[in-house]
Amino acid sequence: MTTDRRWLAFMVLTLGSFMIVLDTTITNVALPSIRADLGFTATSLAWVVNAYMLFFGGFLLLGGRLGDLYGHRRLFLIGIGLFTVASLLAGLASSQAVLIAARAAQGLGGAITVTASVMIAVYAIVNGNEAGWTSPQTLGLLGLAATIFASFIAIESRTRAPLMPLGLFRQRNLSIANVMGVLWAAAMFAWFFLSALYLQLVLGYSPLQVGLAFLPGNLVMAVFSVSISAKLVMRFGIKPPLGTGLALAGLGLALLVRAPIDGNYLVDVFPSMVLLGLGAGIAFNPMLLVAMTDVRPEQSGLASGLVNTSFMLGGALGLAILASVAAATTNASLGSGVTTVVALTDGYHAAFAFGAIFALGAALLGVRALRIAPQPAIAPQEFETTEYAAAAD
Repeated sequence: MTTDRRWLAFMVLTLGSFMIVLDTTITNVALPSIRADLGFTATSLAWVVNAYMLFFGGFLLLGGRLGDLYGHRRLFLIGIGLFTVASLLAGLASSQAVLIAARAAQGLGGAITVTASVMIAVYAIVNGNEAGWTSPQTLGLLGLAATIFASFIAIESRTRAPLMPLGLFRQRNLSIANVMGVLWAAAMFAWFFLSALYLQLVLGYSPLQVGLAFLPGNLVMAVFSVSISAKLVMRFGIKPPLGTGLALAGLGLALLVRAPIDGNYLVDVFPSMVLLGLGAGIAFNPMLLVAMTDVRPEQSGLASGLVNTSFMLGGALGLAILASVAAATTNASLGSGVTTVVALTDGYHAAFAFGAIFALGAALLGVRALRIAPQPAIAPQEFETTEYAAAAD
């Protein structure tokens, strides 16, 4: 392949990946408008985000294995085609059911058993406030989710060609990376989802203003994840940047716990946005590297799909839990006679606190539990030469 064609392929793949990742959070700025126009409740609104994450998370695991077997190019083209059609349907949706179905179709690559298990669990968590946490409906759905997940594990342990070889989880770093991915994703979606609601429903921002409010954090995250994060790993190893990034993200969420009902952007929001962008930008690449440290080359696609599945499904479960915490706290505050804005703020504060705990828990797990063999420091020039030689081979 010529150099020009390599760059063209790189740009196409980058653009496709950018659109897929962007769609995870692109609806956040429009959530209040979607809620008003289509009649969503405070808890059911989470399905606009979760429908995408659940099906996309399920596809990543299957797609990682199918890509290893049948070629990543074919899977990429099929996924982009499905995504494009589903995006059109989502834009034309005129009801809750159509929008949720279209959002699910955007991430659809195969609704495998483990995805059904997590979906049922998320449904039970999101609707726990409305049906009651001890109601037969909630307990029954949680029990069904556990049964389906156990069945998936049993089937995978017996089949000759499993979708997810359970032996992978005997690799310590990969297992820890997946747990960290679940916690990290839960914290990040506390930022994306709940911050957007706080800015619009409490501070009264327009969708455009919300997008601009997120811009500093996103720019910091992009700069650090693209270039600086890799240099930090080369200089200090994997664990220090990983732990530092996750701790910074936790601090950013902790600052949002004190955001008032009449908050000022520069004082109460901007510092959190920068810290969250900085933390996410530093931590994301080391977390992926941790997952791949002990994996054989022929299993790299599966391992990559597995850790990305942890990100997406962890985000879905985390968002379900945090949305329920926010709704329950809001309802309790309303019962005490405070105004709606104060009650909403109380709910978001509680959810931000849980998100901060998730991020700090992931940081502690990464620093204390990972086992990374010491690597000699590599000078930037030497690294580039080695990388070029490997590419030439």
